[in-house]
Amino acid sequence: MTHYGIIGGGILGMTLAHRLAEAGEQVALLEAAPHLGGLADAWQVGNVTWDRHYHVTLLSDLHFRKVLGELGLDDDMNWVETKTGFFTDGQLYSMSNNLEFLKFPPLNLIDKFRLGATIFYASKLTDWKKLERTPVADWLRRLSVRRTFEKIWLPLLRAKLGENYTKASAAFIWSTIARMYAARRTGLKKEMFGYVRGGYARILDRWTERLVELGVDVRTGEATHDVALTVDGTPIVETCDGRYADFDRVILTTPSPVISKLCPDLSDDEHSRHNGLQYQGIVCASVLLKRPLAQFYVTNITDDWVPFTAVIEMSTLVDREEFGGNSLVYLPKYVSPDDPLFEESNESIRERFVAALERMYPHFRRDDVIDFKISRVRNVVSLSTLRYSENLPPMKTSLPGVYAINSAHIVNGTLNVNETVRLAEDAAKMLLVEGAESQKIKAELAALG
Repeated sequence: MTHYGIIGGGILGMTLAHRLAEAGEQVALLEAAPHLGGLADAWQVGNVTWDRHYHVTLLSDLHFRKVLGELGLDDDMNWVETKTGFFTDGQLYSMSNNLEFLKFPPLNLIDKFRLGATIFYASKLTDWKKLERTPVADWLRRLSVRRTFEKIWLPLLRAKLGENYTKASAAFIWSTIARMYAARRTGLKKEMFGYVRGGYARILDRWTERLVELGVDVRTGEATHDVALTVDGTPIVETCDGRYADFDRVILTTPSPVISKLCPDLSDDEHSRHNGLQYQGIVCASVLLKRPLAQFYVTNITDDWVPFTAVIEMSTLVDREEFGGNSLVYLPKYVSPDDPLFEESNESIRERFVAALERMYPHFRRDDVIDFKISRVRNVVSLSTLRYSENLPPMKTSLPGVYAINSAHIVNGTLNVNETVRLAEDAAKMLLVEGAESQKIKAELAALG
């Protein structure tokens, strides 16, 4: 039996702990927050407890759905067809079917053909590594022509990446489109969105219970200060309150800049690779409203005066009874970790965001807002830059028994719960194989005396 210490109790750390404990390993899961979940955790908005950031499960999310099945929650998944909106040139349009796409006023027929052809072409590509060598802007301009790029693609890229879109590779947009087409690739006729009643609060509570049932030592409220090696080469973790714990293996699942700080004894090349990854952060408002804004689950925004990336109206997917008969809306803004938005006051952000809603939705009134709560996370997703996979830090570090496995290692998909679970399960298999080989070698050496 190998004793694992996993740093970080988000979905990645929870999945690793789950699979390793299932295999009979001894596992401790250390999380700085008072509860597990990471970016998938829940909080209270008004009198409603729901996800702190917007999440949705797709029919094609087979890895995560398997976990839900193991937790006894898959039968509680509600599946819904949703609509998509586009806010451009100060107008709100529906883009939920082919007919609406053909009627979409901001683009002429040729523009629409090139846009549709670009999406279809990207959905058929499989060599994502080749796409890593091409800037996303160059690739989209070539396929969609200039007008379609400037009217649709560029505003969407800026909304998601800011000016960092100039550093992103074509693999970024390919992975986004691939997720859209995942249902078709798995033989399903159409993609549907799903949620578990009670949201991620319920999922995480049940998952935490399952980890404890499997014997995982769940240590919440335990922040890590340092990971190093003892004199005999055993990994040791120092917590921020000055306690120490040694393990056979330590796995760090935190963002790469944090890993670099926690492991000062990594090689210069490893520090360079971890610190060289460019992360996008998010400032996301959860807004509880008395009335709905529109009928769209997601409204993409191309007008640059709007201070948020999109409007995610969760209550078009989730039964409004979950929200006390109210509507829950997310207003995300993706920014660099050093963006001034992280220092802006809650009052200032609320004023700008609410003022934008007033301009976008004529029926919206300020007194519709029941609660407005802001989440700030500086390191959410690692940007898919040119030759991204070639520059990733290795999972197995230069420190014996220490591994760095985080969401940056999702190289051929977008950051979402399903891809995170898949990464963790692949990593767990790798760790168990390595562990079995190590035990075999130790046994052979012992037999030799």
